[in-house]
Amino acid sequence: MKATAITIRLDKSLDDLLTKVSRRLGKSRSEVARQALRRYLRGSEFDALREEMTPYAKAHGYLTDEDVFDEAS
Repeated sequence: MKATAITIRLDKSLDDLLTKVSRRLGKSRSEVARQALRRYLRGSEFDALREEMTPYAKAHGYLTDEDVFDEAS
């Protein structure tokens, strides 16, 4: 898959944190930024899906995550 480059601006504290984490993990700053962006975007998609599905779940008596886990167990 062909990679696309983007440019983002980071404030000093975020830049320092990115550098610190990338060094600790032994990964490039780009890889750490990609992983963080991927995690954020997937979480955002999950939140949107949960919001969309909540009315249907409530209509069937699933009011909490535990209700769902109990049913699935």
